[in-house]
Amino acid sequence: MVMSGHPLPTKFLPAESAPTEEVRRQHEVLSSLPLVTGLLDAMPNMVMILNENRQIIYANKVTLDTLQVGLDAILGKRTGEAMDCIHAREEVGGCGTTEFCTACGAAGAVACALKGKPDAQECRIPVREPKPDLDLKVWATPFRHEGFAFTIFAAEDISHEKRRRILERIFFHDVMNTAGGVKGLSEILEGSGPAEASEIAKLLRLSSDQLVEEIRSQRDLASIENGEYKTAPTPIPLRPFLEVAARLCAAHETAKHRSIVVDPGVPAETIVTDPVLLMRVAGNMIKNALEAEGPGAVITVGCAKVEGGRYAVWVRNASVMPRKVQLQVFQRSFSTKGEGRGLGTYSIKLLSERFLKGKASFTSVEGRGTEFRVTLPPSIS
Repeated sequence: MVMSGHPLPTKFLPAESAPTEEVRRQHEVLSSLPLVTGLLDAMPNMVMILNENRQIIYANKVTLDTLQVGLDAILGKRTGEAMDCIHAREEVGGCGTTEFCTACGAAGAVACALKGKPDAQECRIPVREPKPDLDLKVWATPFRHEGFAFTIFAAEDISHEKRRRILERIFFHDVMNTAGGVKGLSEILEGSGPAEASEIAKLLRLSSDQLVEEIRSQRDLASIENGEYKTAPTPIPLRPFLEVAARLCAAHETAKHRSIVVDPGVPAETIVTDPVLLMRVAGNMIKNALEAEGPGAVITVGCAKVEGGRYAVWVRNASVMPRKVQLQVFQRSFSTKGEGRGLGTYSIKLLSERFLKGKASFTSVEGRGTEFRVTLPPSIS
């Protein structure tokens, strides 16, 4: 990054940066304060000092150990660049200048500090493979010394705590989905005639079995931190599986006055995967689509064979998500529905990618609507 005669393009924070010589001079100013650097090196969390251009001019020992680099490797870089964020190099201005940065907690906290106000936020930084994504609590505090305006940027790894909490919340979220289906089927059964009762009773049994299996699977998912969870690979015929998922979701209260249709192009083939987890994923995709639409809407569920012999299970609805929502849709801490809600999309990503060896994605375009899809291997065994 270099200084420019004209403002560099940015979609959030200023893109301009100080030249290498200025970064070195600022680093030397701070390095001459052994009390400051000694205190920062004694901190148990990552701590970096940033200049007015958000460039790193000092990083403590925990930061260097965590990122597995030497100070020279990150001096002059911005935090997202040092942490290898996948969005940090999408714009010429680097970290803080992309559309995704507008939804980044780290960038937001630093923006406040640059205005003289300390701030603390949580953020999830998606990093380049094979490194795991970073879940951080960040603090940004303004600090002045010898005419320079600095920002003390501290970050705590909260991935263990967040993962435990989110697994618990996802469990209650998914169980409530299934329990809602059981309740809906029970109400339908009360008012049904003899001809319908047998079919509804079968669906009620399936939904009850799913509820029991979800409770069992959560018991197993709780062991994830120790890497002990084992999936239960089972042959699943795609069309019957999606038909059952659609019928179970149709009994949920969110499906009232809405229709769920299974696409006729679903391959008449079988994959080997964990049926309980895949049902949770499919159920969340369908329920999210139902919640996005008004009465009279039609939700379509389907599957297609794609490149590499994999299968893409998808759910489509007509509405388009606002761009701000699209930027954060898979973030575990993001919700358009209030605290403790909005876990469906994160659940889709976590369960499909961490356990089913799949890949979760979405598109949302005017004229084509929104499609969530999970691309799965033919077998996880």
